[in-house]
Amino acid sequence: MKIYEIKDYEDGTGKGILLYFEKAKEFLIELVEDMDEWTAPLLFSGLVKKGIFTVPRDLSRAWIEERVIPSGRQNINDILTHHHLKEYDEMKLLELSEGRCSQDTLYIRKIEELPDFVLNRMRTNISEFVILNEALALCIFADGTIRKIPIDKSEVFIEVRNNPKLLESGKVGCGGYYVTFNDSIDIPASVLYNAGVPVPLTRSDVITFIQKNVLDTTQSCKLLNCSRQNLSYLVKQESLLAAKSDVNGSLFMKGDVLRNMW
Repeated sequence: MKIYEIKDYEDGTGKGILLYFEKAKEFLIELVEDMDEWTAPLLFSGLVKKGIFTVPRDLSRAWIEERVIPSGRQNINDILTHHHLKEYDEMKLLELSEGRCSQDTLYIRKIEELPDFVLNRMRTNISEFVILNEALALCIFADGTIRKIPIDKSEVFIEVRNNPKLLESGKVGCGGYYVTFNDSIDIPASVLYNAGVPVPLTRSDVITFIQKNVLDTTQSCKLLNCSRQNLSYLVKQESLLAAKSDVNGSLFMKGDVLRNMW
């Protein structure tokens, strides 16, 4: 991830932070909170008016596209060759111009560390997301808390809840800033955090549970003092349920393994 400060060259004030996720080629902007709709960049004034200072990725990209040469420009190949670029790259073009645009007085400069206000917001970003069933989703957040969100009763999932295939496509987006469905419908982490019902467990509790109570094939054979063939027989006879299986082996709940010792 690359980090850039967004500054105003007229008054020297910082307007926010631009995050660039290199592998995914995604942008996200964090605005400072000491601005109002009149001092915010025009594209984000509507968000700031609503008290939203984390800019969604689509609007963040739109801000970038306002400040770089469009890919469809007639002489784009000549421009890329002039700047020694093998292919069109918005971020490299943005760096070359320092993010300057004729429509405002903003520019970007690269920094090495995230400021505290961004780090504080990232505490409620999403670490893990899973659809438990048609009525319930579970989120683990960066601050270690776990929250359940009712799918059928919450407006959060209104665009996806009636489409099981779309719902199951949900995954954590860049930096944990959002959950995305089919990489086209995004739900901000902050929305999920506020809509969720806290579960009296932490991420650390879940990790400890997995470490102590989830066994692989080798560990299960050792506990039962049996061969892999015997273990496979137990699974086929449905005496032992695999929590997850693939060509390399299976994972089992320790309690299920122990029940085959009694």
